[in-house]
Amino acid sequence: MEIPPVDVWLRERAARMRGYMVVAGVDEAGRGPLAGPVVAAAVVLPLGTELAGLNDSKLVPPDRREELAREIRRQALDIGVGEASREEVDQLNIAVAGRRALQRAVEGLGCAPDYLLIDGFFVPELKLPQEALIKGDRRSASIMAGAIIAKTTRDAYMREQAELYPGYGFDRHFGYSTPEHARALIELGPCPLHRRSFSPVAVAEQLLADVAAGVVVEDNTTI
Repeated sequence: MEIPPVDVWLRERAARMRGYMVVAGVDEAGRGPLAGPVVAAAVVLPLGTELAGLNDSKLVPPDRREELAREIRRQALDIGVGEASREEVDQLNIAVAGRRALQRAVEGLGCAPDYLLIDGFFVPELKLPQEALIKGDRRSASIMAGAIIAKTTRDAYMREQAELYPGYGFDRHFGYSTPEHARALIELGPCPLHRRSFSPVAVAEQLLADVAAGVVVEDNTTI
């Protein structure tokens, strides 16, 4: 039996039927990386906006993702972007920092949304009617748009940081854990962008401290 295509405007239409006129799709990027901030975006789209190729941001090729971001910015009624810094990630934990970024994105909207569609979980700090959609970035056009804006905004920031902190490859892996990133962490040590509360960063920092203290005399292993 053929599975029917997902109606990506179903949740937005259902909200309208319940009397909510300004529906924002909200998502974040950067929960998993070893470095950099969490960036979130809230997007209010005209109902039924046509955006060819709109999908989960992780499934959209990078070039098309950038094109979609430009199209979303042209067509959206409003966009809000918020972030939680590396320091907040370390001080608060990634879950709380992620919610803070989502809250700031919604608060950054110029209009006042009356309903939120959020990917994955509720944000109790936002005192608005909201719906948490599991895999919302594959089920709601508004959330997909929020994910695209969050991802491209964060990627652009990490490309800028690659120039300030050369050698780590931030313009290629954007702070995520890769063999290249692991090697750079061991060779160079963590930089100010790295999340000290994440285990691979803490391990690299301790290894370098041990070497400096003479605890490790020689290590001829390779990653």
